[in-house]
Amino acid sequence: MILEAVMLPVKPGLESDFEAAFKKASKIISSMDGYLSHELHKCIEVQGKYLLFVRWETLESHTVGFRNSPEFQE
Repeated sequence: MILEAVMLPVKPGLESDFEAAFKKASKIISSMDGYLSHELHKCIEVQGKYLLFVRWETLESHTVGFRNSPEFQE
């Protein structure tokens, strides 16, 4: 299993828009081959900071399968 950890900065005031867009993105991510699970956490200390964890079966599932897919562009 591979754990991808990404810090996602969001412009202050746009958090609600980001969270709505992420719900759509979650459906895309979770449909990919090799996807296991994901979690999105909002930082309580810094406004506009989120931490995303995505678990993949293999590194290639993330780097080749997901990153090179047309769905990634969405």
